[in-house]
Amino acid sequence: MSASSNKAIVIVNGTLIDGNGNPPVRNEAMVIQGNRIKSIGCLPGDVRLEDRDHVEVINAAGQWIMPGLIDAHTHLSYGNPKIPGEVRGRGTTRPEFNTLRAARNAQQVLRSGVTSISVPGGTWFTDVAVRDAIKLGLIEGPRVYCASRMIVTYGSIEDEEPSWVGTPEHSIGVLCNSAVEMVTEARRQCKHGVDFIKLADSRSGEIQTLAKEEIAAVVGEAHRRNVKVAIHSRGSASTRAAAEAGVDWIMHTDMATEADLEAVAKAGARIVPTATFVERVLEVGREVGQEQIQISLERMKKNMDGLVDVLQRARTMGIKVMCGTDCGNYPWMPYGKMHAKEPEILVRYGGYTPLEAIGACTKENAYAVGLENQLGVLEAGKLADVILLKKNPAADIRVLQDSVNLAGIIKDGKRVKLHDSDFEETQLMFQEAVA
Repeated sequence: MSASSNKAIVIVNGTLIDGNGNPPVRNEAMVIQGNRIKSIGCLPGDVRLEDRDHVEVINAAGQWIMPGLIDAHTHLSYGNPKIPGEVRGRGTTRPEFNTLRAARNAQQVLRSGVTSISVPGGTWFTDVAVRDAIKLGLIEGPRVYCASRMIVTYGSIEDEEPSWVGTPEHSIGVLCNSAVEMVTEARRQCKHGVDFIKLADSRSGEIQTLAKEEIAAVVGEAHRRNVKVAIHSRGSASTRAAAEAGVDWIMHTDMATEADLEAVAKAGARIVPTATFVERVLEVGREVGQEQIQISLERMKKNMDGLVDVLQRARTMGIKVMCGTDCGNYPWMPYGKMHAKEPEILVRYGGYTPLEAIGACTKENAYAVGLENQLGVLEAGKLADVILLKKNPAADIRVLQDSVNLAGIIKDGKRVKLHDSDFEETQLMFQEAVA
């Protein structure tokens, strides 16, 4: 972070995109005091640009100013992509190493202009530790709002081992085969400081593994403890059951029908389609073949068609859509590269304008990090997460995907170094090794 973090920051000139969907406007002066936006518009009388002891001025002439990006679906501690030369067994068997890796991943996410992330599942309480280390200033990274290991049952995603093995401690799922066991696990995770509980139905969605009554039991317990609940649900039946059981947001929804989405709309639940991952699987599959990625391309094509339909229907039904990517869940979902792919998909397939898509990955995504109405828009009184861009994302939403277009990052009222020679040297070595 910048050494001048105690100074007020004043951004002058440039073009303002506020995240509310309003047309871009000329920026006169945005004043940031502490971790909040003090004012936007005319320069307040008590702020003098020439007072360089107390004011840091950023001239954004020729640049675009918008809220920091939020990724509503990123995994920091899954252990992907694997580091070349890393010795490990099945899974992330060394929690100490995995925590250091997750901390490094967080740094890379922040330097791509993503100032907040929602982490729906990981190993142990790794993400909780990284979240707290960032809050306390021990390491640099985005705001982290996280779950722990996802709660699964027989047949759910990540129930990969024979039944007599169960789910190993180092896995990303916790096997629970009754509502009582699920509630107990939810209580344990709440005790250890999670922000929300992650439930998970089957991997493909072709069968429903979690009963509505089980989901409702976890929702009741979590909400009583002021903790939200999210669910991995690709299937039709599981999506409807999750909505009716009171889940706060549903990830994927690939196979949801119109009737399922009506249940989602009636419940006021949000969805995180995460089409970025599906599209990426199809891209990689075409490059290297299905056998290499070990995922059915036929199923992924079906899922992508389903997601396009879901996006279009959700828009007409008024369902809130949040942008998530699933970065970190497979080797081909690297950090810092895919976090702004989802808004492009909203524009390409969902009928969104670029400004609406920007709102989806800023204002709407603030809900996924527990800061609805506090983050994701540029207004007086809001938290000061801001990025400055060299190109206009309202003209081409793809501008957000390349960090070369970043001219500046401010997170929580503090400037973030765009370049760190030690960090970049390590990342370059890593990328060359992977290649």
